[in-house]
Amino acid sequence: MSTPKFKNPIVRWIDYRLPIFSFLDHEMHEYPTPKNLSYWWNFGSLAGLMLVVMIVSGIILAMHYTPHVTLAFNSVEHIMRDVNYGWLLRYIHMNGASMFFIVVYVHIFRGLYYGSYKKPRELLWMIGVVILLLMMATAFMGYVLPWGQMSFWGATVITNLFSALPIVGKYIVTWLWGGFSVDNPTLNRFFSLHYLLPFAILGVVVLHVLALHKHGSNNPLGIDTKGPQDSIPFHPYYTVKDYFGVGVFLIFYAALVFFSPNFFGEPDNYIPANPMATPTHIVPEWYFLPFYAILRAVPDIWFIEAKLGGVLAMFSAILVLFVLPWLDHSPVRSARFRPTYKWFFWIHLADCLVLGWVGANSPDASFHGVPFLIIGRIATAWYFIHFLIVLPLLGFFEKPKPLPTSISEPVLKGGGKLAGATTKPMEKA
Repeated sequence: MSTPKFKNPIVRWIDYRLPIFSFLDHEMHEYPTPKNLSYWWNFGSLAGLMLVVMIVSGIILAMHYTPHVTLAFNSVEHIMRDVNYGWLLRYIHMNGASMFFIVVYVHIFRGLYYGSYKKPRELLWMIGVVILLLMMATAFMGYVLPWGQMSFWGATVITNLFSALPIVGKYIVTWLWGGFSVDNPTLNRFFSLHYLLPFAILGVVVLHVLALHKHGSNNPLGIDTKGPQDSIPFHPYYTVKDYFGVGVFLIFYAALVFFSPNFFGEPDNYIPANPMATPTHIVPEWYFLPFYAILRAVPDIWFIEAKLGGVLAMFSAILVLFVLPWLDHSPVRSARFRPTYKWFFWIHLADCLVLGWVGANSPDASFHGVPFLIIGRIATAWYFIHFLIVLPLLGFFEKPKPLPTSISEPVLKGGGKLAGATTKPMEKA
């Protein structure tokens, strides 16, 4: 007689009728994982952790928040001053958004470096881009809820961008506002959607994990596992690694919450919204700054006005990620074996940081005599050149280094020494 899989009789009874425990055991315990994953692979689980933190803290904050233009600002002050540990919940939620984006951006750039968007993980990558878009929408609507000066004017400026779209633009803006200006219907709509979208993100994350487990995780070598010798169970080997990553992450998160909770905030948002007084410099949250720089960088081009061109460029900067798996033709995934791509990756990362720096500064200002507007246009041009020109050309002209024949080989034969390497492309590139 075989030993039962679960010792608890209640668990066995439920699992026989609804095999949820068997499913979780297979996906989270027995799930075979490449044996060479580095700490860069911790950021996926950290993103999941932050999603749970944001949902739980958001539900509790919603119990005390009042989505009305005359009460919203004071309700936030009520949370901070009168609700037991309300200040802590708000700072956890407010800074959690920044930590969530930091983790997700690192996760994305790790995928870019190691080629995690390549066959057969194209749909996995595309679902990840959908998660990014939903996060951006949720974060923007959440930034409006405190109803401070930057909240109000940020909502006014960003929603007004849709008016640049021909024919339908003004109707979209009116629908978003719920009227003809940013007012109480706007705040109610944004509050409802800000509460709803995290659960939509959670559903898409489930699809993301299912797509990941279909073909397994990528790895630093960018080659597929050749058998049991190349993989280990996810638990306990990677759960322990994830616990360590969570511990280190929480140290930085706690330092931000307890010692510098307004580090990423704008002082103007502690002033109640005033439609009659415009802030001197309207800026979005830091995680939107690269896209804000792209928005401002586009000039008038023939019959396309700068406003419409900026909106199209800003959305294209995200949408180009959807087609990335088909822009990069290289049969090799990992940048470890792509010497030329590696340099362009770091240039692209620097370019994104420059765009964020430009977005934080006024377009009228300059750096050592060079206007930020010019710097932004150069950085924007390179952003699209990287994806639309450099990557396709590298797939044809780059000569990659030889690949190891298996994941185990570099580990068993002297670390990074790729004995017995082959120049043949991967079987599943």
